[in-house]
Amino acid sequence: MFTFLSKFLPLFVYPLGLATLLLLLTLILWKKRKLALAGVWLTVIVLFVGGNKYIAYSLARSLEWKYLPANIPVQADMIVVLGGATEPALSPRPEVELNSAADRLFHAASLYKQGVAPTLLLSGGDIDFLALGDTSPATDMESVMEILGVPQSAMLLQGKSQNTYEDALYSCAMIKEAGAKTVILVTSATHMPRAVAVFAKQGCEVIPSPADFTITEAAWNNLWSSDWQELLINLVPNYSSLSLTTKCLKEYIGYWVYQLKGWI
Repeated sequence: MFTFLSKFLPLFVYPLGLATLLLLLTLILWKKRKLALAGVWLTVIVLFVGGNKYIAYSLARSLEWKYLPANIPVQADMIVVLGGATEPALSPRPEVELNSAADRLFHAASLYKQGVAPTLLLSGGDIDFLALGDTSPATDMESVMEILGVPQSAMLLQGKSQNTYEDALYSCAMIKEAGAKTVILVTSATHMPRAVAVFAKQGCEVIPSPADFTITEAAWNNLWSSDWQELLINLVPNYSSLSLTTKCLKEYIGYWVYQLKGWI
């Protein structure tokens, strides 16, 4: 039930869900003109704040730049890669496909090929009520890693987890069983703060090696350009900014919920 509620309830806090809720309340209160008008304006404000580039980039930067790429040890014991970057090979897909978080897989494969660690632990299971195929994200990642040149013998799979907490719970048990001391954690940059905190709570100190950055230094500096045309474009709500704001709110809400649960 926790997994379902953790996916369902935040939908009404994210900009699009909150705007929809406000519009529904506006329709219900339509005969009360002042309240209805207030609902319309609140909807506009929510979409404007959530959909403009300045807010989206500021939220993303606050998460992504907490763990910037650092010097990776020449020799670690294990690289842990968190799931969420693949889509299962369901018809008409000819094979496992990648989504917007795919950079974490390329980054992990690159670290392996550089000889940073001899073993990759691929962590990720299906959420029961959302599962579509017979494979888990862990096995799907394994398929992609083999295409990228990582041998099957170098990979361990953890396919039971349904959230980041369980990623840490089950992965840390495998890390300790393997006797790994120096562990590199690979996930998306926005997800890294929550992931590092959860692994630490489980007694696994990891070296963060984030991937899938949205905010580069050049993009951040350019955002504050004094050009009035760019200013107007950045202020007008758009899909990509709304999506990025939602992604960041998901991480902040997740972090706070995990704190309340004692998982961080």
